Amino acid sequence: MIRHCKFCHVSMLVLAILGSFISPGMVLAQDQPVALNISARERLFHQLALDAEEFDKRNVLKRVVRLAKPSVVHLTAQKNIDDLTNRKVEEAGSGVLLEVNDTIYVLTNRHVIHPCKLDDIKIQLDNGRRVTAKSVLSDPATDLAVIEIEQADDLVAARTGDSTNLEIGDFVVAIGSPFGLSHSVTYGIISAKGRRDLKLGKQGVVIQNFIQTDAAINPGNSGGPLLSLRGEVVGINTAIASNSGGNEGIGFTIPINMAIVTAKKLVGGDGIERAYLGVRMDHNFVDTTALKLGLSHARGVRVTGIVANSPADKSHLQVNDVILAFNGEAIENDDHLSSMVGLTEVDSVIELLLIRKRKPLTVKVTLKHREEFEKGS
Repeated sequence: MIRHCKFCHVSMLVLAILGSFISPGMVLAQDQPVALNISARERLFHQLALDAEEFDKRNVLKRVVRLAKPSVVHLTAQKNIDDLTNRKVEEAGSGVLLEVNDTIYVLTNRHVIHPCKLDDIKIQLDNGRRVTAKSVLSDPATDLAVIEIEQADDLVAARTGDSTNLEIGDFVVAIGSPFGLSHSVTYGIISAKGRRDLKLGKQGVVIQNFIQTDAAINPGNSGGPLLSLRGEVVGINTAIASNSGGNEGIGFTIPINMAIVTAKKLVGGDGIERAYLGVRMDHNFVDTTALKLGLSHARGVRVTGIVANSPADKSHLQVNDVILAFNGEAIENDDHLSSMVGLTEVDSVIELLLIRKRKPLTVKVTLKHREEFEKGS
């Protein structure tokens, strides 16, 4: 089951570092069960202190936390769960201070503070000071929200990285408020990229391109940053896959590149424009159908309909075209295509690789504003 982290091993790394302090002639303690006398214990304590000092100099994780922690905020939100009685429940979450257009905002997940009145949102900085939410801008399609706050000298904006440079196996650090425990730190690796088809919330998150991590993420981590070992924010922790409701080593993070684009659009005041292609898609594309269309197995997206006067129509896409790639990126399924279109700027010219009547074909399409057309994909 996929769960939002409501407000929400690197054992090999540790062993590798510890291994650098073990000389070839040393034997691990469990292989020498002989009791130590007082002088031997003192010598061992002294050597351990030297080793610990050297280890501490190489402790990258500690430096990452020291740099990033001042930019992480603890959020609480009073949510109305009963309109008749006005009964509320308090939920905790996380956020990160991010500079957008020369102003520092709190970036978090929309589900952390929605539905919630401004007065019911509490923000606490790492130094303990509480700040007031002045306004909230959000985007349901990406589950992102930007909170406007009063500017002050003690606001420390996080440094952001480039999430496209992440590779599977990269070490990462998560900071947030699991179960309300503010500014908690965990670490792990990037387990996968490009995760989609996650069922999140009642209305769902339409635009999905999640990073998967095994860094411990729990309810309360939502909205907090995922950091590279350079101390840069590479993602916004959003959800977990869990049968128990707690961490099971599968967490999902919104890439920071997507988050920054969304935040800038929200702050810009023009709203979020979603690009539109105008094709109806086969949501149950199977191998038997693919074989009839000249493919060895079902992959990409089979077109089942074209919206009149849409970008797809004007570029002469046809029913039974199979879209295999979008700007050179292989398309996995219909959800993948929807996300790719939704993440592309309006008026962009994109290139689609198709299979039409068993032959490959490349078509250029100029995407338009979604609201100009009837509801489709």
